[in-house]
Amino acid sequence: QVQLVESGGGLVQAGGSLRLSCAASGPTFRFYAMAWFRQAPGKEREFVTAMSWSGHRTYYADSVKGRFTISRDNGKSTVYLQMNGLKPEDTARYYCARHRRAYELKYPTEIADFGPWGQGTQVTVSS
Repeated sequence: QVQLVESGGGLVQAGGSLRLSCAASGPTFRFYAMAWFRQAPGKEREFVTAMSWSGHRTYYADSVKGRFTISRDNGKSTVYLQMNGLKPEDTARYYCARHRRAYELKYPTEIADFGPWGQGTQVTVSS
């Protein structure tokens, strides 16, 4: 069973930056697309960004385009989310997830396409 562990969240002022990491267990990381989602209190979980298994394709929600960057290091079985220019509306719990099927990633993507999920890491942006 693959396990995903996020880290790097915290409290930051508006305009600041954070880098989230998501470490995956198991030897098959490199065959799967990875994604980041987020969920704010009282709101549904929403897509943030995804990267194909090869790293050649990336997709971003309009709300984070130009500010957030997804990357992956297959040698470390880790996916990253660099967040710059943070805004109070970015406050949420951020989750990484692996695509359910190897070599696949469609866009627009759906939450149901992803699993397993990490436990999440909290990002709070103060104004």
